Parts: sequence; structure tokens; C-alpha cells
Amino acid sequence: MSRYNGEQVLVVPRTAFEAVGAFNGVRLNAQEYLSAFFKDGVAHYLDRDIAEDSPQFKQIIAYAIFCYQGKVLAYARTSKGGEARLHDKWSLGIGGHINPVDGLADSIDTYLAGVEREIREEISFSGNASQQLYAVINDDTNEVGSVHLGIVHKFELDNDHVIPLEKKLANLKFCTLQELSGELYDKLETWSAICVDALKNEQ
Repeated sequence: MSRYNGEQVLVVPRTAFEAVGAFNGVRLNAQEYLSAFFKDGVAHYLDRDIAEDSPQFKQIIAYAIFCYQGKVLAYARTSKGGEARLHDKWSLGIGGHINPVDGLADSIDTYLAGVEREIREEISFSGNASQQLYAVINDDTNEVGSVHLGIVHKFELDNDHVIPLEKKLANLKFCTLQELSGELYDKLETWSAICVDALKNEQ
């Protein structure tokens, strides 16, 4: 029986990732990676049951972080979330997989539609937001990271009115970088810790 009910997810071959430059940690030249991934025939959909156990592919994950006046939105993942390996971790990332509902696999417009859909499904916010394609994050040191690649989008909000729309987003709140790099740091999922380190380096 399928663990993921037949879900199809957007992937790229690990070789495409390596061609641009494989790494562990963060790279700020995200546009270079996206341009390579969305050339004809590179990105494609794959059954998630297969993708989760296949390090020869990287599942592309939209990972949006939201900032307001120097603080960063964070939340505790609950057991309502789909990825059991991340339960009870704190996260900064809003987003997830890109699916066929978002469009043709090898189109950058499909990816951007997936980013928008994932955010719309998980949170609601009012006011204006500016968006920056911020980074690519990768961590091949664990079984979750070895089959995923995060594309980080950084949103700057003009107010802090953010409402969670999914039960998996518990304790949603804006935190200072000092809090995130202090008492909460050891509770952060790996990708969020990488983002905190990158944001601190900007200071």
C-alpha cells in the first residue's frame, strides 16, 4: 500500500544538482540552480513512494520564510504533519512539494505556482509582502535531507498578522534571531538551523 496515496512530486536528478555544484549547507545563488533545473527534460514528476527512498533524485521543496522587523516566523511541527521524521522539531519553512496540480514539470512557472499554492494552504497574512529568491539549502548527512533540496524564498511583511491554516503549525510566532540561535537552536530542524545561520551572517 502506498505511504503517500500515489502522490507525484517534482524531482531533479542528483546529477543535475551536482552539475551546478553539490554542497552541504547553503548557497545564495539560487537562480543559477533553478535555471539549470528547469531546462527542458530535467525536472520531472516521480511517485513519492519511490522518491523518498531514492537519493539519486532530489525532491524540490519550496521553503518560504517570513520576516517582520528583524524577527522570523517559526512554529513547532506537530504529529499532524506528513513527515514523521520531523515531528516535534521547530521550523521556519512554510511550503512543501511541487505536484502535478501546479503544471508541467519542466516549467519555472509551475514551480512558482507551487510556491504560491503551498503558502496559501498553510498560512494567511494581511498587508503587503516583498519576496526575494534567497538561497538553496541541502543536507546529505541524514535520510530526510539526502532526498530533498530546499529552495528558500524570503518574504518581508509589513505587519505581523499571520494565521496558521493547518493543525500541524503549532505555536506559530515571530522570534528574534537571538532566540532562534539561542534557546531554540537545538530544537530546529536542520534546514531551519541552516537558514538561521545564513540570516545571522547578514547582520
